[in-house]
Amino acid sequence: MPGYGIADADTGADGGSGLLPWSWAVEHLTGSHDYWLATVRPDGRPHVMPVWGLWDDGGLWFSSGLASRKARNLAADPRCTATTDQARRPVVVEGVAARMREPAAIERFTAGVNAKYGTDYGVDFYDPDVNGCYRMAPAWVFALDDDDFVHSPTRWRTAPRT
Repeated sequence: MPGYGIADADTGADGGSGLLPWSWAVEHLTGSHDYWLATVRPDGRPHVMPVWGLWDDGGLWFSSGLASRKARNLAADPRCTATTDQARRPVVVEGVAARMREPAAIERFTAGVNAKYGTDYGVDFYDPDVNGCYRMAPAWVFALDDDDFVHSPTRWRTAPRT
């Protein structure tokens, strides 16, 4: 990481001998209990909040009450950034969040959240007229392992589908 440059995971150029495999990023995205979600307020100020969510089907899924600041921010500008909850082994995902309204998508999200968090929410909890269910499609992902801080910073321009 001399000069704070980051080797490109897609090419392995620029001395990226310690690049992390995509499976490492997926393991940390899947295993994160919480995610920090950053959205942008209408006046341009950042807004960051923790959310429960899950990595599924190549994207980060989360929910939010439609009256919340983050949901209102996403309605105005769907671009957002999320990070995992481990600062020493972070995975940062930047992309666009789309509100899911299809019953099958909401059912899949509900089952995933219930399995991950040991909850028993019904699909009706995620009523699309009250609670937004979102899927963030990644455009850019960054990860690093503090145990190999100099060589591990890895960037993916578009997350591989898993």
